[in-house]
Amino acid sequence: MAEEALNPTSAAVLGLLHEGPMTGGQLMAAASRRLGPFWSMTRSQVYRELPALADLGYVKLGRPGPRASQPYAITPAGKRAFLRWLAAPSGREQFRNQMALRMAFGTMHSAGQLADAYDEAIQHHTDLLAEAREAVKAAKKEGDTFGAAALEFAVGYHRSVLTWLRGAPRK
Repeated sequence: MAEEALNPTSAAVLGLLHEGPMTGGQLMAAASRRLGPFWSMTRSQVYRELPALADLGYVKLGRPGPRASQPYAITPAGKRAFLRWLAAPSGREQFRNQMALRMAFGTMHSAGQLADAYDEAIQHHTDLLAEAREAVKAAKKEGDTFGAAALEFAVGYHRSVLTWLRGAPRK
């Protein structure tokens, strides 16, 4: 079988499966807990990747559980593919921020629209900052220093966005 390069979502799924077999729902919960503050994955992405990873021999299906839930486990080939992904260059980041896009067209907003957008974004990032700080504490408590360091990225990001939003031009 040819070695298939992993996309970041597939790599995240395989990384999470190192913890043990999981259903799609359990993978989503683990992704939210461990990666959510800095990496988004949707349920549809996870459920699309699992059969593709199974077809490549990177995961195998376990016995159906309650409500026909299907656990997946990483295979030795999946572990090798994940290690190759870890060793590969990370490439360029895709940076997209909807508030920055809206701000780029700020002259087209009414003053009220723009103020509302800023207020909503400030509240959103304030909430996410609090969640990220709690996730860092939890990771540190579990002794997960690398997980905590990754989560610190989310803390810094949300602090930076909040500083930027508070200094943004108003009408």
